[in-house]
Amino acid sequence: MGETQKGLFSVIEKLKGSTELEFRIVLLGLDNAGKTTLLRQLASEDVSTITPTQGFNIKSVTSHGMKLNVWDIGGQRKIRTFWNKYLENTDLLIYVIDSADKKRFEETGVELSELIEDQNLKGVPILIFANKQDLATASPASEIAEGLNLHTYRDREWQIQACSAVSGEGVQDGMNWISSNICNKTK
Repeated sequence: MGETQKGLFSVIEKLKGSTELEFRIVLLGLDNAGKTTLLRQLASEDVSTITPTQGFNIKSVTSHGMKLNVWDIGGQRKIRTFWNKYLENTDLLIYVIDSADKKRFEETGVELSELIEDQNLKGVPILIFANKQDLATASPASEIAEGLNLHTYRDREWQIQACSAVSGEGVQDGMNWISSNICNKTK
């Protein structure tokens, strides 16, 4: 009986139109930055076994009364050339950086600055997760922000958030930023 009521409730919700705000989010970053782990953490799924994304994953996550349709697109070099095909109608870009992989900071900075220049992302807010803060070799988020020259991004809202996608630490803070800075502006 409970399942029937729940099913009936969702049909009624669809008929009357949900009051839930819906957003399209693109999740990008270099390979091995932790994008899929972050997506699974957002969806409250198991993060113990993750394999590299060979294309893309899509998940709908509900948070703070919003429905987030998150497109997790692989970060391998051969896939990055297709990133721009997924950017149309994006409400928010989440960019994930491996804070412990200092050798790739320049590469990730180049990729991020190219994304910022894309017409489909003009004015689109960016949440940058400085991931893998649980590792001893991780650079602090403030140092990464300075290295990426984030202070020069004046045409959009942006935030850098230290996190560990594996433990979940800092992930909710990023979601709170999305809720308070992005969603409240559309209401």
